[in-house]
Amino acid sequence: MSLFQIEILIIGILTAVSCALVGVFLVLRQMAMMSDAISHTILLGIVVFFFITKDLSSPLLILGATLTGLATVFLVELVHKAKLISEDASIGLIFPFLFSIGIILISRYAGNVHLDLDAVLLGEIAFAPFERMVVNGVDIGAKSIYMMGLILLINTIYITLFYKELKIVTFDQSLAFVLGISPVVIHYSFMGLVSVTAVGAFNAVGAVLVIALMVGPAISAYFLTHQLKKIIGLSIFFSMLSTVLGFYMAFLLDVSIAGAMAVMIGIIFLIVVTIAPKDGIIANLRKEKEQEIEMATMTLLLHLKNLEKTDDTKDLYGIESIQLQLRWKEVFLNKVIYKSLENEYVVVTDNRVALTQKGRLELL
Repeated sequence: MSLFQIEILIIGILTAVSCALVGVFLVLRQMAMMSDAISHTILLGIVVFFFITKDLSSPLLILGATLTGLATVFLVELVHKAKLISEDASIGLIFPFLFSIGIILISRYAGNVHLDLDAVLLGEIAFAPFERMVVNGVDIGAKSIYMMGLILLINTIYITLFYKELKIVTFDQSLAFVLGISPVVIHYSFMGLVSVTAVGAFNAVGAVLVIALMVGPAISAYFLTHQLKKIIGLSIFFSMLSTVLGFYMAFLLDVSIAGAMAVMIGIIFLIVVTIAPKDGIIANLRKEKEQEIEMATMTLLLHLKNLEKTDDTKDLYGIESIQLQLRWKEVFLNKVIYKSLENEYVVVTDNRVALTQKGRLELL
């Protein structure tokens, strides 16, 4: 690989892990769509502070974007607390409003500035290495590597220092109050962190991939475990895996790198949601089959119990006769009888089925 390709991969991995760390708590707090809102509305803060500084590389743009992200959270909660509309509806109201203002400002007053709307939405990580970090005339690498490295360090330090507080506020705000933890302080400091992370990833990978990296790996991890530390670990793993696989897929198919990474996040999610041992599609189908057999087993026991009350039941106990009475398919009836035999609810003698004492007790 060339130096530029290596730098692209490093930027992608740093961005992915940074987004995955904050994404876990967004998903657990049922605020996944807030990442969508923030990753779009920060455009307004970038544009406004660009008009003030006249410099696209000014660090004040990060401040403006962060403040806009916090303003988005505040406005969404303000509208939601009016109790007239739901939180998702308030997000759908606020973020298009602020994002659209940013787009209008760009199209009206910044047409000759490098604030491309396609790059804003889709991003192009392949161009990130062209912005170099030069110190004393020495090129020390792409700016995005240092930017995302710093953000990853900040995220790691914040989550490490406030892990207990984040965990308590996420799962039990009442307990947080009792323990003297301020949910408001934790909430807005964390959302500030989300905004900073979105700003850092915004220029390199675009809004769409920011959302995918914050939400996709965390949800995939949640399907496999409900232990917080394991969710964080798996989320980081899935984000790195999707970044690396998406990177190679993009070069193999000659497509957008950011788009390929987002697609790979979706593919990994589909694989996980299919094979997850407890909550996956296959596991749920297996549970439904088991529940169907269990219900049919109870139906069979009840049917045999009712047969005992009739006068002439000798021929009615036959397997073929029971099949006709219950109108079940032969294969399904055999499964139910096998399950009943396994639980010692029935005995089969001369191709006739009869209740055991344990089967009678199961009906009580």
